[in-house]
Amino acid sequence: MTQYPETVESLIAMLKLLPGIGRRGAERLVLSLLEWEPEKLAFLGELIGTLPETVSTCPECGALANAGELCTICRQERRDASLVCVVETTAQLFAIEASGNFRGRYHVLGGRISPMDAENGSGLNLPRLLERARSGTVREIILALSSDVEGRATAIYLADLLRDTPVRVTQPALGLPAGANLSYADGATITAALTGRTEIK
Repeated sequence: MTQYPETVESLIAMLKLLPGIGRRGAERLVLSLLEWEPEKLAFLGELIGTLPETVSTCPECGALANAGELCTICRQERRDASLVCVVETTAQLFAIEASGNFRGRYHVLGGRISPMDAENGSGLNLPRLLERARSGTVREIILALSSDVEGRATAIYLADLLRDTPVRVTQPALGLPAGANLSYADGATITAALTGRTEIK
């Protein structure tokens, strides 16, 4: 098997860590990068290197934001602050935003509970969610989580956690097939699911 130079092999190995990138895909990316101008490569490296300092999570909802700032959605005063949609990841937030029909705000958990691993939600963005639920400004929380086993376990856990708060807890209804990851649902499906949401008892 032909070996690339050591630096190229190391970069291929790093790119393979990205979701959806295999050995062949990583090779193509690296070979393409080698055709770039040195200045362009240096700028890419600088952008990647500064990610930990320049990108953080929104202190209000947990979505990606410029470090120390509210995210673009939380800065929009016209959004309905009384309606909060809880999602697992920022990717799911963007999927719902792409539907163009949700005008409330969001709360990003930063993961979900795995019943197989006996996780209890300790690593999730739950304290801020409870603060928002008890603030008196939120009337409804939509648990828009994936409909697979871990998503359902997380929804049940959150519904129980929010039971003693003054908010109505609902979930998307029609349109999301069982076992589906919300990140890959199309805009029409998400709109149908949010419009027909049901209350969690």
